[in-house]
Amino acid sequence: MTTDTAKAEPGQKPFVADYLLFLLASASHDASAEFHQTVRNHGLRVPEWRVLACLHDEDGLPITQLAKLSLMEQSRLTKVVDQMHEKTLVMRSRDSLDRRKVRVFLTETGRNQINALIPLAQNHERMLLDGLPNGMGQELKEAIKALYQHLQS
Repeated sequence: MTTDTAKAEPGQKPFVADYLLFLLASASHDASAEFHQTVRNHGLRVPEWRVLACLHDEDGLPITQLAKLSLMEQSRLTKVVDQMHEKTLVMRSRDSLDRRKVRVFLTETGRNQINALIPLAQNHERMLLDGLPNGMGQELKEAIKALYQHLQS
């Protein structure tokens, strides 16, 4: 049995291996895998880590903004926040100015968890960036930040 598979023409760059979106997604996946194990070792799931990290920077975020920052659909985030509330990691409160909005806040337990993980995340990032030659790590980070800002505008 033979199958015909398409291959790049000789001298032509392969598409996937040179495609920015594939490279970004693959690099993110691979770079995150090791740290995600650290998160699990601390008794958290990755979505919980993302929520805690976002709230570390700005406590009391509205659910809609928290969903965007934590890279989750709002319905999924609501379930995650419910589970985190049961674990006493976060608490919810109605916005005092707009009762339709729900804001999420860290509890003392949640703050302790994220305060323990942030230095580990920073160390993991430093090791990744320092592994690139000639200061390229910091250049890469700045370029990705610029791309992110460009996409937000």
